[in-house]
Amino acid sequence: MSFNPSEIDLTILKERAFNLRWAEVPQDVIPLTAADPDFKCAPEIIHSLNSYIGDRYFSYAPSEGLSEFKMAMANYLKFKRNVDIDPTNILPVDSAAFGIYVTCKSILNTGDEAIIFDPVDFLFQYSIENNGGKAVRFSIPPATNHVDFKELEKIITNKTKLICLCNPLNPTGKVFSKEELQELGEIAVRHNIVILSDEIWSDIVFSPYEFTSICSLSPEIANHVVYVNGFSKSYGLAGLRIGVVATQNSDLFANIVNASLHHSTIHGANVLGQIAATAALNLAQDWLQGFLIHLEKMRNLLTDRINQMKGLHTIAPQGCYVSLINIKETGLSSMEFHEKMLKEAKVSMVPGLSKWFGPGADGYVRISFATSEEVLSEALDRIENNL
Repeated sequence: MSFNPSEIDLTILKERAFNLRWAEVPQDVIPLTAADPDFKCAPEIIHSLNSYIGDRYFSYAPSEGLSEFKMAMANYLKFKRNVDIDPTNILPVDSAAFGIYVTCKSILNTGDEAIIFDPVDFLFQYSIENNGGKAVRFSIPPATNHVDFKELEKIITNKTKLICLCNPLNPTGKVFSKEELQELGEIAVRHNIVILSDEIWSDIVFSPYEFTSICSLSPEIANHVVYVNGFSKSYGLAGLRIGVVATQNSDLFANIVNASLHHSTIHGANVLGQIAATAALNLAQDWLQGFLIHLEKMRNLLTDRINQMKGLHTIAPQGCYVSLINIKETGLSSMEFHEKMLKEAKVSMVPGLSKWFGPGADGYVRISFATSEEVLSEALDRIENNL
């Protein structure tokens, strides 16, 4: 697949792409908002879905997931991430977002504390607070090359039950080094705290940076980690609502399964999502590699163009296909800049509001570049012409 403009069907996107995207903005607006690709998914995924659908049966799946999905995920973890988790300790769930939520539900009691980064995606704070916990922020400003997690250790109390790791970090694009993760893991072991490791962006990492899963560092650290991943960022499967939770710790896993309500059939991961995710893991790696090559080109284009614009600055993300744009020199707030670009440039972006990312994103806007060069270039032209 070439990832050229012909691979994007704007007519369909304007009918189906919700969550702040094409279907929710005026016809003349380019949305560089939610982190969801404009491209069609890998054809291998569609072939697998068509094969399954052709049999015309949509029966219940096992409450803890299809064996073929669990095995595909275990193989991915073992051979791509150097993480050895038995398939019985892998649970498909309704999206990575639900994976974060159900992990918080299984660990936190009212009044417990969970440490989250600042800035970071809002789902961590939402999941903590809606399960009776308190989110405690640890600042990792954009462009932080090395994080001294000894400073994080200072905010741990006897109420701290969870540390939420987002790696790579949305919205700054930081990829944590093995040394940083080792330090964080040792802190978790020392204080007997669980790390929720959200690795949904782990396939989107740009050269020369390399991704390390915190689960891979040692058996002792892995025993304190709950792994969460999904298939929306890398494979464009957001609408199929499929994610995964896994851990080497059988006690943690049992608590997560109980909290998930899967055994009651009140909740569960849909069968088609599991079929699609299995195909993605087993058959769509060439597609993913092509997507990553395209994304790196778009990252470089966006970074170069933004840094030539008056009053704007950005640092090329190490991972993720979002870029945090510093707009402080414009004199506008994040919301004012967002509104100006929406009204005058007809480009929509995500303002760096506390409700989305925390106070650390104040003075920034976030742009997604998971689109074609044609669409991105047009959006950048509009921004530059309306500064």
